[in-house]
Amino acid sequence: MDIAVVVLTRNEERHITRCLESVRAIAKEIFIVDCFSDDKTAELAKAQGAQVFEHEWPGIHALQMNWALEHLPITAKWVLRLDADEYLEPALVEEIKAKLDTLPDEVTGVRLLLGRCFMGRKILHGGTNKIRLLRLFRTGVARCEQKLMDEHIDLARGTVIDFTHRFWDDNRNDLSWWTAKHDGYAFREAVDLLLAKDGLGKKRFYRRLPLFWRAFAYFLYRYFLRLGFLDGAEGFLWHFLQGWWYRTLVDAKVLELQRAIAPRLAEGATPREALRDLLAQRGMQLPDE
Repeated sequence: MDIAVVVLTRNEERHITRCLESVRAIAKEIFIVDCFSDDKTAELAKAQGAQVFEHEWPGIHALQMNWALEHLPITAKWVLRLDADEYLEPALVEEIKAKLDTLPDEVTGVRLLLGRCFMGRKILHGGTNKIRLLRLFRTGVARCEQKLMDEHIDLARGTVIDFTHRFWDDNRNDLSWWTAKHDGYAFREAVDLLLAKDGLGKKRFYRRLPLFWRAFAYFLYRYFLRLGFLDGAEGFLWHFLQGWWYRTLVDAKVLELQRAIAPRLAEGATPREALRDLLAQRGMQLPDE
């Protein structure tokens, strides 16, 4: 099919073959933008027919994805964005085969249903199994919004439709890796929350709730009201770690950042200016507005 698959990688030898095998039946071309992996990621990707481009990490995922969309020699009409630890279920592959070529020109994006696996188990309850993400879009009409966390694809024109079947996020690294990764995520999400404007949709309500209490309430909502307990021990750990522990850590970092930038705010700086200065001290930068 007329699809280019784009995957950003860094030391993904555990996942990359599974990811690329899942798209083999629909991919016209496969591009890997690798950040100088020191494992077999590039070798395994090339074995699956991928073109591998090395590019230094620019600091946030959005900038790396936008570099890919602007510089890769994509010739296909559609782009499918995947992470290396994701894969398409066979039913989604068949749905793409059946529907994509029939879409009218005004449809420029397709939202796909996200499935999550945690510690080897598919998480089918709790609300996080209902998320749809724009991952398939026409070439040349999309950019990744410049946020530190939870960045999404924005379309310059056209409409978006939903497909029915899932792609799966199934990372097979251990819990030490997972918690270390989410510690880094927590800092970036804390910055995003402090910069958030009132029009942030679903996060607008959450952002207005009291620190720390909101993480506890979110866990109760997912685990009990949305039946997360039906997914067994792995489901408990997923909703506790990702829904309560992680979001409590985010709130702790929000509090820490608020205290760190208070002197600059007292001098008359805006929150964005104060955060920009603080991040610069850590060798980081805010994405462009």
